[in-house]
Amino acid sequence: MIQPLLADDALLEDVARARSEPEALHLWWLGQSGFLLQWQGRHLLADPYLSDSLTRKYAGTTRPHVRLTARAVAPERLAFVDVVTASHLHSDHFDPETLRAVAQASPGLQLIVPEAMRALALEQIGLEPAAVTGLDDGTQCEAAGFRIVGVPAAHERLDRDEAGRHRCLGYVIHCGPWAVYHAGDTVRHDGLAERLRPQSIAVALLPINGRHPGRSVAGNLDGREAAALAREIGAALAIPCHYEMFEFNTASPDPFAAEARRIGQSCRVLRCGERWSSSQLGLS
Repeated sequence: MIQPLLADDALLEDVARARSEPEALHLWWLGQSGFLLQWQGRHLLADPYLSDSLTRKYAGTTRPHVRLTARAVAPERLAFVDVVTASHLHSDHFDPETLRAVAQASPGLQLIVPEAMRALALEQIGLEPAAVTGLDDGTQCEAAGFRIVGVPAAHERLDRDEAGRHRCLGYVIHCGPWAVYHAGDTVRHDGLAERLRPQSIAVALLPINGRHPGRSVAGNLDGREAAALAREIGAALAIPCHYEMFEFNTASPDPFAAEARRIGQSCRVLRCGERWSSSQLGLS
C-alpha cells in the first residue's frame, strides 16, 4: 500500500506549522480529489474521502474498491475546518461517513454543495439548514474569508435536475489574491475554458483518471487533457488528482507531467499528504 508523505500527527503538525505564514496559501493533497486549503489561519476541505466506506460497500461484488493509498488522517481529528466543499454525490467526493465526522469535530463549519443536492446533504449529514449552502452555475458565496464560485462540471456530460440545476460542479475558490480551481469530476465541455480564463487561476486541481470504456464508471479528463486545459485557462500551476485511491480506477501521473512539460505548463505532482505553498510560485 502507498503510504502518504505525511499522515496523522505529522500531517497535523505540518498544518499547524504552516500557520506561521498566514499570508501564504497552503494546500495538502489528501488523496483522490481531497484537498485541504489553508489561508490566513482558516481552512477549507474540498471533496474529502477519509474513510473506507466504499471498500466496505463494494466488498464481495464485481467492482471491489480496493484501496491503494493509506488514509492521510482520520476525519475526526480535523477539528479546525471552517468550510467543506463537495462537488457531486459520488461517495469518493461526498462521503457521509467522512463529512459527519468532520462536522462533529468542527461544529461551526459551512458545507457548500450543488443546490441540486442540498436537500440530500441536509438529510445525510444532519447539519442545520443554515450550515449548508447550495450553489449552481455562476452563483457564489462567502464563508470564513473564502469566496466560492460554482462552475458546471461534466462527468461525461452536463447533468441537470428537473429544475435545471447542475448536479455536478467544480468550484473556483478565491483566497485573497489567489484563485484555486477545484474541478471535481469533469471532462472538457463547451465554454469551460472561456469561463475559467478570466478568473486568473493560480492553481488548477484536475482529475487525470480518464474514461473507462465498458465500465459503469463515469469519465474524467485524462492526464494529457488535464495539462492542456490548465494551459488553456492560463493556470499558473496545475496539480493532478483522482488517482492512486482504488485499484480499478486509477492512472499514472506521468503522461500528465510529460504533456505539461511539452506544452510549457507549470505543474506539480504531489504525494498524498504533501503540502504545496504559494511561496513556491513566488507569489507571497
